Amino acid sequence: SLVGSEMCIRDRAKCDKMYHRMIKNKEISMKTSLFRARPHLWYQLYWVVYLIWFFWLDLTVTDPNYIIHSPLDDFIPFNEWFIFPYGSWFFLLAGVTALLWWFDTASYDKLCLMMFSGMTFCLILYMVLPNGLDIRPTVEEVGRSNIAMTLMQLIWKADASVNVCPSIHCQSSACMAIAFSGSTLAKDRPWLKVLAFGWAALICASTVFTKQHSIIDVFCGLAVAFIWVPVLYLRPRKR
Repeated sequence: SLVGSEMCIRDRAKCDKMYHRMIKNKEISMKTSLFRARPHLWYQLYWVVYLIWFFWLDLTVTDPNYIIHSPLDDFIPFNEWFIFPYGSWFFLLAGVTALLWWFDTASYDKLCLMMFSGMTFCLILYMVLPNGLDIRPTVEEVGRSNIAMTLMQLIWKADASVNVCPSIHCQSSACMAIAFSGSTLAKDRPWLKVLAFGWAALICASTVFTKQHSIIDVFCGLAVAFIWVPVLYLRPRKR
């Protein structure tokens, strides 16, 4: 009958509405559960503060008071091909941060504490003790033309040779290696620890071979990172 058909249509519409509401509530519940389990994604908002602060210093510190140089820098040859391990820092950063956030929240928290506090310390130091480099070669002095030199010129244009000591590139790379090696992901997997520290070491080496940093910057950056090791990873033995 017509009345029965109308009732069926109404019941079906009501069921469809309830079904879609259940699906929507389930999606919201899943998202809520995800962020409850891993609630610290908002730590990454620090990058907004860091980038504004860093590039403001890059624009305002044009005549550094202190030029960083070591006699060892003169023995390290410029090699433009190290721009590739230098640039791999971005992949290391994204990979380690994402993996620790997803699989090991405690290690992710340690990474953020080590890395962001160290970066803040470096930025404050740049303000108090404006420093820079004068070891970058000119394109004419290098006398080579290839894709690596093209990338180097782009980096030099975007990143002035100021605010270099301690090296944030080295400090953050070391923090990522330390945090990853101390995580559950690398537990009983020594080859992953070797990979993490090897990658970080290659990035640190690239900073001096590309003349982005002095060897002094590298060691100062590593010191800022490793100062956290006894605090976060070396627990006192119980007697």
